[in-house]
Amino acid sequence: HHSPSTLVGEILELSPINRKGGSNNVLHRVVSKMLLYYETEGVCDCDVTGRDEQSSFVAQGCDASVLLDPTPANAQPEKLGIPNFPSLRGFEVIDAAKAALEEACPGVVSCADIVAFAGRDATFFLSNGRAYFDMPAGRYDGNVSLASETLPNLPPPFATLQTLKDMFASKGLTADEMVTLSGAHSVGVSHCSSFSDRLPPNPSDPSAMDATLAASVQVKCNRTGDPVVVQDFRTPGDLDNQYYKNVLDKKVLFKSDAALRSSETGAQVLLNAWIPGQWEQKFKAAMVRMGSIEVKTRANGEIRKQCRFVN
Repeated sequence: HHSPSTLVGEILELSPINRKGGSNNVLHRVVSKMLLYYETEGVCDCDVTGRDEQSSFVAQGCDASVLLDPTPANAQPEKLGIPNFPSLRGFEVIDAAKAALEEACPGVVSCADIVAFAGRDATFFLSNGRAYFDMPAGRYDGNVSLASETLPNLPPPFATLQTLKDMFASKGLTADEMVTLSGAHSVGVSHCSSFSDRLPPNPSDPSAMDATLAASVQVKCNRTGDPVVVQDFRTPGDLDNQYYKNVLDKKVLFKSDAALRSSETGAQVLLNAWIPGQWEQKFKAAMVRMGSIEVKTRANGEIRKQCRFVN
């Protein structure tokens, strides 16, 4: 239901951006790679929006450290940390965009910027064009990537409301931004092991999963291995405000999703669910804010030649 050429055209038209690369070509290259992936994979990476939320969070900030592969010197980089592995996918998109950019203007656009642009593009595609925003550029890539930093820095699926608020606050993000960014769970899939604590639902728990959803999810999760299920069973391929309606209906997978129904954040959930366009506006602003978390500069970063390895 998307024509790639018109989408790229629309995005370029929408975009008054004159990036570090000197023109819209930079944007065009990242967008084309995202589109290619979107067309071939059907759902453009179930993770790029979620990943931006997560990789930005890791201790080192928005510096693309999550892209680094294991090496003899660092056998446990972030991408192998428990919260990221095996759920982070789509590294190929970033590699493809980087290769195209290096060919056109070597050493100019960082992997951290590409990740930020990919989050912006995925938001555009998955929201069917409803959420487009300018993402500032100029980040440098970090040199440190430790799996040991992922657990203390990434919100776990079983997080309580207080834990969520504290983790976001430690990165300078408000409780309102936390509620807004949780809406990224409107797309993508989750491994059954991430919410096994919620099955079967406990009837005496007011935040328990809706029984009908639990029953259908249980069937899928009973298969061997660690199967995946969609996070939003109503509009699984659309980045939209359906997530908040699901939160209100107790039709969400994670304990951390269910926690948003609490009195403290319930009002925001209601507004996001029922005021058309409100959540999209807030999400765009929150993505830009998140893209500025603990950014590296020339003083403490570099522009990687390949996103998987430091120079």
